[in-house]
Amino acid sequence: MEIKGTAVKSIPEFVKIKYPGEYAKWMKSLPPESQQIMNALSSANWYPITDGAITPTLKVGVLFFNGDTKKGAWELGRHSAEISLHGIYKIYVKFSSPSHIISRASRIITAYYRPSQMEVVDRKANSVKLIMTKFDMPSEVIEHRIGGWIEKALEISGCNGVEVKISESLTKGSTKTVYDCSWA
Repeated sequence: MEIKGTAVKSIPEFVKIKYPGEYAKWMKSLPPESQQIMNALSSANWYPITDGAITPTLKVGVLFFNGDTKKGAWELGRHSAEISLHGIYKIYVKFSSPSHIISRASRIITAYYRPSQMEVVDRKANSVKLIMTKFDMPSEVIEHRIGGWIEKALEISGCNGVEVKISESLTKGSTKTVYDCSWA
């Protein structure tokens, strides 16, 4: 399983922005394989998901969120959406409907994780359900990172009272990961 360099890049950027005095400590906490990726990161390349995202995300949770790796992953996902949906994309997102943004999000996710498959089901006025049926290396931190990304994307699109819940998970033996998304 691989992750696109663009998605990996948001992890060290998050640490540099939110915890600038702790960046060296975070880097030293990473295994050599992850350090090598972070030191020679290219947005265009694909990286092994464990060394490029899972391990660095776990370390963010341990070091900066009192061991709460899910919270750390969620915040990394929110940061990633903020970074990726800036400039002209932010204007596009602001003027698109939440439903349209979520349908695009399902395509965006599959462009950053391979192989993966996500689709929109059960679309309503103020809610939508996303299901991920293919993710060869299920990871709770990656599921939470995606959840945070979806939440922030909806907020950027102008939604208030956004809630994103993971109601089923590949990591817990389900055949899919389900994101139940709602807004006011």
